[in-house]
Amino acid sequence: MDPITLQSGLGLGLVGVGLLALLLVIVTLWQSFEIVDAYEKKTLTVFGEYRKLLEPGINLIPPFVSRTYPFDMRTQTLDVPRQEAITRDNSPVTADAVVYIKVMDAKKAFLEVDDYKKAVSNLAQTTLRAVLGDMELDDTLNKRQEINAKIRKELDEPTDEWGIRVESVEVREVNPSKDVQQAMEQQTSAERRRRAMILEAQGERRSAVEQAEGDKQSNIIRAQGEKQSQILEAQGDAISTVLRARSAESMGERAIIERGMETLEEIGKGESTTFVLPQELTSLVGRYGKALSGSDVQEMEGLDGKEFDADTRKMLGLDDIDEILGQIEESAEMNVEELEKEAEAVKAGDAGASIRSADEVIQEMDDEEAPAEVEKEE
Repeated sequence: MDPITLQSGLGLGLVGVGLLALLLVIVTLWQSFEIVDAYEKKTLTVFGEYRKLLEPGINLIPPFVSRTYPFDMRTQTLDVPRQEAITRDNSPVTADAVVYIKVMDAKKAFLEVDDYKKAVSNLAQTTLRAVLGDMELDDTLNKRQEINAKIRKELDEPTDEWGIRVESVEVREVNPSKDVQQAMEQQTSAERRRRAMILEAQGERRSAVEQAEGDKQSNIIRAQGEKQSQILEAQGDAISTVLRARSAESMGERAIIERGMETLEEIGKGESTTFVLPQELTSLVGRYGKALSGSDVQEMEGLDGKEFDADTRKMLGLDDIDEILGQIEESAEMNVEELEKEAEAVKAGDAGASIRSADEVIQEMDDEEAPAEVEKEE
């Protein structure tokens, strides 16, 4: 063999061995380091034997004979497939849920269970069916929080042995069968119709009550107005009666004087020189002596005015008029019932009974106090 050729072959062989050795060194270094992410941990086995947990960062491990198994340390979501169950009152329902778990011990999750996610999902399915089977249909539809709490409680004990913590369970849907749904819809419709009828009846009753209350208030106001009108009418009648009495007083005095003058004139026509006159007529003549032209009747002391004296006023009942006026003024301060009674009394004539006309007074004077005897002195 040519020495040059042999030398070239040896050189190429050395180069190939060097490249192979370099490649082996690179692969060895690559296998000696394990990079762990911040949100996970990895279990390390050497020749199939568990060694330790690798923390986040760069970890040195035996090359070629080591294997690692990652575990996500964050909260994870597991979907529980839809499950069919029979409630305690024999009503079929379907439900699905979501389970939130977190790996608390990666060593237990690696050594105690084959696939912790699958194990938790299967356990959640059986627990969901069992919880729904222990409840009645209405409870399954209304008590979601109670269902969630029961499932979580049932999952806590076995998952703790696997190094897994169940953080929460949420039942997403619980659906009864179609027949039950139709019956529930009919029941809901009937309940709504019943409530509508109740509300309508309550509205009509309230409207009737309001209308009755309005009618009552209207009647009260109308009655008060009529009563006030009657009171005002009675007060007007009373005032009119008093004014008529005052007019009668004024006219009565003049009528009495004129009647007295006529009587004196008739007496003067007689032949006798001695006359017996009533006291009231003497008083009237004395009071109005100044007004008699050519009269020689001596003026009586204390009768300068044109007012009736006490006896005449008592005889005519004129003092009662002042009393009536005082009663009318006081009645303005009385309550409605007292005003009504007073007005009815006045209207009935109780106050007017004490007022006598001038003709009645004159008639009484003629009957009771007319001169019994007229003597003439010869």
